[in-house]
Amino acid sequence: MRGPYGWWIGLLLAVALVVAMTAYLFWPRPNPIESIAVRSALGGGSDNTGYRRAYQPRPFEFPADHGPHPDFRNEWWYVTGNLVDAAGRQFGYQLTLFRIALAPTPPVADSAWRTNQIYMGHFALTDVQGKQHHAFERFSRGALGLAGAQATPFRMWLDDWALTGTESDAFPMRVRAREGNVEIDLSLNTAKPVVLQGDRGLSQKSAEPGNASYYYSYTRLPTRGTVRVGETTFAVDGASWLDREWSTSALGSEQSGWDWFALQLDDGRDLMFYRLRRKDGGTDPHSKGVLVAADGSTRLLGWSEVTLQPLGEWVSPKTGDRYPARWRLRLPAENLDLTVTPKVADQEMRLTVRYWEGAVAVNGRAGERKTGGQGYLEMTRYETPVNP
Repeated sequence: MRGPYGWWIGLLLAVALVVAMTAYLFWPRPNPIESIAVRSALGGGSDNTGYRRAYQPRPFEFPADHGPHPDFRNEWWYVTGNLVDAAGRQFGYQLTLFRIALAPTPPVADSAWRTNQIYMGHFALTDVQGKQHHAFERFSRGALGLAGAQATPFRMWLDDWALTGTESDAFPMRVRAREGNVEIDLSLNTAKPVVLQGDRGLSQKSAEPGNASYYYSYTRLPTRGTVRVGETTFAVDGASWLDREWSTSALGSEQSGWDWFALQLDDGRDLMFYRLRRKDGGTDPHSKGVLVAADGSTRLLGWSEVTLQPLGEWVSPKTGDRYPARWRLRLPAENLDLTVTPKVADQEMRLTVRYWEGAVAVNGRAGERKTGGQGYLEMTRYETPVNP
């Protein structure tokens, strides 16, 4: 995922193991009800010998950093957004493309099939009016043009799921994905400067040196294009959010999961915050975020500056997994008091690893003024009942 990344690393390491053992292009996935638990997918004990790690801030260079960083074990391109058509029909979407290295150096080039890179994609569409959430998953290898990433011209693809840019930049970015009778074809443009997360782009996730990622975001991307559901195509516009991370390490042994918020407020501000959950139920002090003003200026948020309170509990009717039903998010220094509500209750991603990720509505107050907005929320499943 975007902020705390160890869970995704564990998932990708599990996928890599399957690839290495089977040598097949595709393989049977687990039954979604029997998918990998977060704790078993953390991958904290993996051998990182030969891979680079994120120890200190570095200069970012664009367009090069929009492309791959194969010296690191993992990286991802993570796009989410809220869309609406002329009649007011709302949609949320997610397209996430992951790269993982099987080994720190490329294999002997004695076959076009050989590669040390594999790719995974998650594609989801929430139809708010229809109260439907569609989620899909793909895997492939970085060989024979099946999947890959490049900086110039920018392109990141897994079969026909793709993010593409221009000869000189990632934007305007075209986002395309199709699975069965669900399809998106969108154009994303920049409205604010790039945001370097954490310490100048170094996002530390636990106390261990190198247990960090390089992480940047575009928090508000005006978006226009089409969404197809069944036989109907909708012309839509809205706003998207892009997160980019690359890393080698995993979550700390004392961390159990997280809740991640990416909110676009009606007053032009954007708020990202992730809470790393500890196994003892507390909030890890490596939790953090950023508040992006309407003019693009930023203020980092420490773990103690944001107060999060779950409001009720939602239990998945398909898996029995537990998640908060809504949230109250407070940022006292900015006089922000927000309620974050899923636009559809069931936006559970029942894939190789289960998690909840979906479109949310925001309501509340900024000082004496009412405020609203929308965004995306990601939650790893709670292994015990949610405590309000």
